[in-house]
This record gives sequence, structure tokens and C-alpha cells, in this order.
Amino acid sequence: MEFTTEQLVATYIKIRDAIAEKERQCREDVKLLETQKDVIEQELLAVCESAGGTVSTPVGSVRRRVAKEYWTSNWDALYQTIKDNSAFHLLHQRISQKAMQQFLEENPDVHPAGLNVNSKYTVTVTRK
Repeated sequence: MEFTTEQLVATYIKIRDAIAEKERQCREDVKLLETQKDVIEQELLAVCESAGGTVSTPVGSVRRRVAKEYWTSNWDALYQTIKDNSAFHLLHQRISQKAMQQFLEENPDVHPAGLNVNSKYTVTVTRK
């Protein structure tokens, strides 16, 4: 069965729109569930605090713990600390795709050892 380019583009747009709508609906559903979960979590934290720790029920147990999150307001100082202590493991090992592309375009003679690239053709479909 042969399809015209017009049919392929129309079908592509229809599928893309359907995916976007389902994703929007799912985001709304998940947001509602997360709000409900947050309310229950606050109640369970209060239960654990009044019980002095872990609470067990026939369906499951709840324990309170301290969750820590770290961030910096001074990247230069953090980079220097990491460098001074050879603590590069503190950072995520991930390359900024756009920044690397720009760097390589601006420095065509620089070839970082071990750097790999995967190129492939993609399509961009726009609606009229």
C-alpha cells in the first residue's frame, strides 16, 4: 500500500497531537494524585512524630527519615573545592549536548579523547 507524502504528514500530525493530548491528560491526573499523596504524607509524618518513630499497620509500615538535598549559590567556589580535593565524583557525569556542539564548532581542532558522537537524520513536521 502506497501513501502520499501529504497522507504521511497528515497522519504524523494527527498522531503527534494525540500523543500531546494524552500526555496533557496524564499530567493533570498525576498532578491530582501527587496532591492527594502529599496531603496523606503530611498526615503520616504527624503520626510518626507523635509515635516517636516507625508505625506498623497490617497493610504496611511508615518510618520518618531526614532527606537532604544539596545545592550551591557559588559555583566557582564549589568547582574550586572539587578541584582542590579531586572530588570530581560529586558531579553528574553528563555532557551538555548543546554546549558540547557549540564548543566543537568553535574549536574544530580540539578532539577530546573518548568523546563519542551519534548522528542520525530526523524529521521535523510543521503544521500549516
